[in-house]
Amino acid sequence: MTRVLVVEDEPQLVRALEINLKARKYDVDAATDGATALQLAAVQPPDAVLLDLGLPDMDGIEVMRRLRSWCRAPILVVSARNTSDEKVEALDSGADDYITKPFSMDELLARLRVATRRVEPATKSADGGVVTTKSFTLDLLAKKAKRAGNDVRLTPTEWHLLEVLIRNRGRLVSQRQLLQEVWGPSYRTQSNYLRVYMAQLRRKLEVDPSHPRYLITAPGMGYRFEV
Repeated sequence: MTRVLVVEDEPQLVRALEINLKARKYDVDAATDGATALQLAAVQPPDAVLLDLGLPDMDGIEVMRRLRSWCRAPILVVSARNTSDEKVEALDSGADDYITKPFSMDELLARLRVATRRVEPATKSADGGVVTTKSFTLDLLAKKAKRAGNDVRLTPTEWHLLEVLIRNRGRLVSQRQLLQEVWGPSYRTQSNYLRVYMAQLRRKLEVDPSHPRYLITAPGMGYRFEV
């Protein structure tokens, strides 16, 4: 069973999430503060995390950064914070998705299903799953990235996006196809997701993110991975 760690300090929302998740056969751990969440995650590593940012003892961003130092499970932020800067900060800190309160329970559950599917093992490529360029190396099977000899941490969503592009290396992949494969059919028009994540990948992997060598944009059409 998929284990979900719910990190939320509103008792009524915790109860609603527990009822809905357990009804769909998820195992659920719940924490009302950051310290308890980190302890629970260490004892029972989650398969996914639903994380509020406004916690009583520490900011959810700090919880996420600590989790991301060792945990690869998808993290879905569930927060009342709704500015673009706050969303970008959360995504840059390791979030795989951002859901703004109030939200539809059906939508949250759908996003959770998509997020947990993303961490399934990547299909082996002809070169054993390792992609090497002059700037960085990607091991798709081990989920390890290096740039200039240093480890680069990529989120599960970033890995999934790269896997689709690399599988089609040298060929243009449409925005619609990327959105459908990485986020699911209901996100086929959400091109802003792609802009945010491609910008993150370029910052992490490209020598000059403003003039990318490997992660190429075809304006209004899609993206291409060049080696």
